[in-house]
Amino acid sequence: MTHLIGDFVERVEYNSYEDFKKNFKIKIPENFNFAFDVVDKYAEIDENKMALVWTNDEESHSFTFSELKKISNQTANFFKSLGIKKEDKVILTLKNRYEFWISMVALHKIGAIAIPATHMLKRHDIHYRITNAEIKAVISVKEDVLLPNYESVEEELGIELIKIVAGDYEEGWIPFMDSIAEFSEEFERPTGEEATRNDSTLILYFTSGTSGEPKMIEHTHLYPLGHIPTAKYWQNVVDDGLHHTAADTGWGKAVWGNIYGQWISGTAIFIYDYVRFNGIKLIEHLINHKVTTFCAPPTIHRMLIKENIEGYDFSNIQTVTTAGEPLPGSVSDKFKEITGLRIREGFGQTESALLIGTYIWIEPKLESVGKPTPLFDIELLDNDGNLVDVGHRGEICLKVPQGNYPGLLKRYYKNPEKTDEIWYDDHYHCGDTVWEDEDGYFHFYGRTDDIIKSSGYRIGPYEVESAVLSHPACSHCAITGVPDELRGQLVKATIVLNKGYEPSDELIKEIQNHVKQTTAPYKYPRVIEFVDEIPETISGKIKRAEIRNNDIKKAQNE
Repeated sequence: MTHLIGDFVERVEYNSYEDFKKNFKIKIPENFNFAFDVVDKYAEIDENKMALVWTNDEESHSFTFSELKKISNQTANFFKSLGIKKEDKVILTLKNRYEFWISMVALHKIGAIAIPATHMLKRHDIHYRITNAEIKAVISVKEDVLLPNYESVEEELGIELIKIVAGDYEEGWIPFMDSIAEFSEEFERPTGEEATRNDSTLILYFTSGTSGEPKMIEHTHLYPLGHIPTAKYWQNVVDDGLHHTAADTGWGKAVWGNIYGQWISGTAIFIYDYVRFNGIKLIEHLINHKVTTFCAPPTIHRMLIKENIEGYDFSNIQTVTTAGEPLPGSVSDKFKEITGLRIREGFGQTESALLIGTYIWIEPKLESVGKPTPLFDIELLDNDGNLVDVGHRGEICLKVPQGNYPGLLKRYYKNPEKTDEIWYDDHYHCGDTVWEDEDGYFHFYGRTDDIIKSSGYRIGPYEVESAVLSHPACSHCAITGVPDELRGQLVKATIVLNKGYEPSDELIKEIQNHVKQTTAPYKYPRVIEFVDEIPETISGKIKRAEIRNNDIKKAQNE
């Protein structure tokens, strides 16, 4: 049994949430580098300790930390031979290929800046990222028109990218695994100007762009340390266990759940790299590989309970968690009925690590994201910057001056104006609204911009969506406000129906009455529109602004 948490925190064990909240503290090393100080350190102290278990529907691979050290050293030498150096930006569109983890560790060793991105990027997305981040190299899978799109943008901009392909060979691209084989398994930790510092940029993420163009979120080499509470005390990963987070490597959720905090905590990562999601296959892999802890967004949990998963043996899974959007209580109850496991919710951002969570000492409460992290002093503030009382809604704000902290962005890269918009008066403003109940649990209310103001009431979209989705006809739902002369705004539900249901006036009335009985009657959707699909970003977030803008345009044309 070996884990390195004790190298980076004042205490490892706590007897209660209150003890954890009061006494948890990170020990910040000088010039921390995750690749050398975690991955390579594990390789030195236990050559058989497992790091990664990977499978798809055709092949499987596993890597101990010792093997990962050697192959990441080969990869770092390979990257350097191509001209990739400290502070160069490298975009990775690798889906869930194991080359992602190898590349991340190698880039960290060099001090190059990783930019994980989804393989679903369109040509204009690629153009935007390459020009704004000044990307030097691409490491990608061969997926649809992804590689030709990179080449097209490269030609248009008149630049020459370093292009590396993982998996299937592609003419004009350098093959990943075949190329690294000839390089040395030794890689000396850089010193002097080539060494990384705590404030060196580790990773850049582009926001999902729910409104306006995506922004670049800059995390430093301290970022991995901020995920110790995420993994150890929320996901409840165990030393020498096996953890799975269902997330594409293009999303921030992947580094939340499939690398940093988990490896520091001593657990191995399990990855199922599927072509098309299949809930039954995922469950069978989790059970057959004896996964001990499991995290997935609410969308996955909704899919799983619709599958025939009754009768499966979930006894190896100790803890199940979720984040990304609020989890409807009906989904949580059904999942517990089937598996015996209560899903623990949490909240954070691509800009942060876990900020609020149902930590291991806390009894889960339906439709609550839990209690605040010990990493930061969280305050709920009103529009005037005043603290709100228990039971009142306020914006989640972290009481910290601008700086470099484990688990929080350093800034929006090359965008000081946007940074100053969210970080002022020694507070980082999350832009999300919650309320705290008398037991200290936080309940998510909505993005500040998405809150609906109707007849003097302030209505959060998520609580109404949860009520709508508890009706058996409803598969997907987005709640927005539409302008109304009398009430200011009306609550509108944009709904995708389950198979077997057809739009009708009778169904509208039925859903409205259902919502009135499920939540406060004034919150029911006075306007309902049935659609085939709801507009979402490529990361799966609802484009509420697009729905609102389309409704405004419709009203103007009437």
